[in-house]
Amino acid sequence: MPTFVARIRDSQGNSKTEKVIAETLKEARTNLREQGFVIQDLKKSQGLSDFNFKKFQTSLVKVTIKDKAVFSRQFAALINAGVAIVRSLGVLSEQCENPKLKQALLEISGEVQNGVNLSDAMRKHPDCFDGLYVSMVQAGEVGGVLDEVLNRLAKLLEDVARLQNQIKSALSYPVVVGFIAVAIFLGMTIFLIPIFANIFEDIGVELPALTQFLMAASKLLRSYWLLVVIGGFVALVFAYKQYYKTEVGKQTIDRLSLKMPIFGDLIQKSSVARFSRTFGSLTRSGVPILTSLEIVRDTSGNQVVANAIDSAKEEVQQGGIISLALQKYEVFPPMAIQMISIGEETGELDAMLMKVADFYEDEVEQAVKALTSILEPIMIVILGGMVGTILLAMYLPMFKVFETLG
Repeated sequence: MPTFVARIRDSQGNSKTEKVIAETLKEARTNLREQGFVIQDLKKSQGLSDFNFKKFQTSLVKVTIKDKAVFSRQFAALINAGVAIVRSLGVLSEQCENPKLKQALLEISGEVQNGVNLSDAMRKHPDCFDGLYVSMVQAGEVGGVLDEVLNRLAKLLEDVARLQNQIKSALSYPVVVGFIAVAIFLGMTIFLIPIFANIFEDIGVELPALTQFLMAASKLLRSYWLLVVIGGFVALVFAYKQYYKTEVGKQTIDRLSLKMPIFGDLIQKSSVARFSRTFGSLTRSGVPILTSLEIVRDTSGNQVVANAIDSAKEEVQQGGIISLALQKYEVFPPMAIQMISIGEETGELDAMLMKVADFYEDEVEQAVKALTSILEPIMIVILGGMVGTILLAMYLPMFKVFETLG
């Protein structure tokens, strides 16, 4: 007897997937309705393996910041135009290209239709909507300014995406050039050096120390010792990840990352910009300060910064001020502390946080440009030096042969 797969909604408004065994599609639909279910989708099963594979494939898809920013901007436009939330979610789910976000919007639409708050429905899909997103939507619902909050969310997500792209652009060049340099070095060491080694062995010339070293390296890379080196590297990476999962390890590594000669300043400025932009958007949208600090702590991305935010939260709970708590940890630059302090004194903390975010985002952009301009010639010199070293090691013995013949 055929098996049908149905996406249904029960009497409590919960969406789920159910399998139905029936002779026809009509009979399966009738059976589900008799049990009191609302049918959202019903189709014939193509086999358990196919269904599981599709579900597994969808689970691997990631909802990016850009996906959420586009959705927020479009959702705000529909709400502002007077379109009902359920209908807006239906329209956006139809044109959504991300399968995970599309599935989430369909389920959220069904729950909202049954009387569940939009923020509560979104909270059930943490892979698509994090705590920051849900809290701002909840504040927009309470204040009756959902379209305005969604526009702020879109602007916040677009700024975060732009900041991430700037940092990635700074790192992409050295990573690509470094990969090419390593590939060239390995190719020449494994394939080119053995050819010259045989020639030098036949001639019987005395080899310089540099040539002997590269030949020993070539022999190592072509032996089973290479597996030992790779295994050791993998074990080192695994140990690093396990250590970073511990509280002490994460705090130690994140603190050292802030003190790195070149990248430390960039990490600090990007953390300050992210904190200011997120915190300012939350407070401006009406989210309570304690809740905002808790959300910002979880999205800080650095344990040292998170500890400073935790301290600020405790100070606020005891009647203190945020700027003094942040100043104790010496994580935020003095200028940012002073601007936050002025915002607290004047009662315009959200506006001042936005100015801090704008300033340090510009600083990050300038730091990225400076970093790129420094790394480009360095990587070119490293690449040329690696290739030149191998060529020099191969031609030095030949010069000795020419001197002997002369």
